[in-house]
Amino acid sequence: MNNEINYENNPLHGLGTKSLLTEIVDQYGFEILFAYLNINCFKTNASIDSSVKFLKKTDWAREKVEAFYLYEYKNLPGASYDESTLPPRERIIPADQVPGDPKILSLEGAERLREERANKSAEYLREKRANRSPAREQRGEKPAKKKIDPWAR
Repeated sequence: MNNEINYENNPLHGLGTKSLLTEIVDQYGFEILFAYLNINCFKTNASIDSSVKFLKKTDWAREKVEAFYLYEYKNLPGASYDESTLPPRERIIPADQVPGDPKILSLEGAERLREERANKSAEYLREKRANRSPAREQRGEKPAKKKIDPWAR
């Protein structure tokens, strides 16, 4: 029985961070990358070498860039929920999914995406507050006490 998983269909298989970054910077440029990913290494003193250095040290940023590479640059269909919980390099891309042409991205599209995310976040927070407070009052619970940090002055 073979327990090894075949990752060879994943476009990230065998691709280094510098090569990946060079491809997407050539396609989109640092300004678009910053607009879509909001990672400061693409805005302040942006260069391939400094960005690679940062991405190698910072797992969350590297995974964000790798996901961008898969789903925006390689234009693959979005990952399933189970796959989306894995880092992009560990995702299994079905054999029938073939990378397509890079998506056309713009600064206006990035602004719209940022607004949609902000609205979704605000709606989530409103629902969370609305569902939490009345339920406690209905059960007769007192509001939670604030935790006091003994070391704070």
